[in-house]
Amino acid sequence: MTRREIRSWLMDMDGVLVHEEQAIPGADRFLRALREREIPFLVLTNNSIYTRRDLAARLRASGLEVPEEAIWTSALATATFLEGQRPGGSAFVIGESGLTTALHEAGYTMTERDPDYVILGETRTYSFERIARAIRLIVDGARFIATNPDATGPSPDGPLPATGSVAALISRATGVDPYYVGKPNPMMMRSALNAIDAHSESAAMIGDRMDTDVIAGLEAGMETILVLTGVTTREEAERFPFRASRVLDSIADLADELGA
Repeated sequence: MTRREIRSWLMDMDGVLVHEEQAIPGADRFLRALREREIPFLVLTNNSIYTRRDLAARLRASGLEVPEEAIWTSALATATFLEGQRPGGSAFVIGESGLTTALHEAGYTMTERDPDYVILGETRTYSFERIARAIRLIVDGARFIATNPDATGPSPDGPLPATGSVAALISRATGVDPYYVGKPNPMMMRSALNAIDAHSESAAMIGDRMDTDVIAGLEAGMETILVLTGVTTREEAERFPFRASRVLDSIADLADELGA
């Protein structure tokens, strides 16, 4: 099968570029090659806690130069989605600066009284009081949006409950399921492609998870590349009913292909 010409790249952050705040070997070469050749790219993350500026600084601390405008989060995808759905709307938000900043910039107002939406994102400290408030607002008719369905997130002490787990609690209490904007919803991919004026036919998605990165890229019509530096092994990848276009050991293989 003839391989497509790739003119733009989307890539997951954790497990592809960095692992526990350490740059994955070859990531710097790959990113440098894209910048030098002025090839459009976006670094994607389902994490909605951080702003683009925060994430650019974290990557820089790991030795990776990624411009702020080359970062796309589930918070930005959520704000873009809502701006198109209900411009100038209002929301009750459970989340941190990455989400509230994105919503403010999209023209949204934060309120605790009769909001159009309850929006659930990642936060380091989930407040029982705010979760209870969210439940009451949804029961009263607010629409329920969540930035991403990830059930757990990593920490030095082990897994932490993440957006998907708290969403399940709210859903159980209200009988209302949220609309998830982040991966594996291809909406996240399409909003990212639109942000860099790219087309799925000539774009590739690099990820380390079959159940989020690869399936979202596949459903958005992109070439998909699974790298084995994250959570998925080659054997695990074979168990899925869909396949990545390519499976590579790491992003260093792509850097080598670009001659970086």
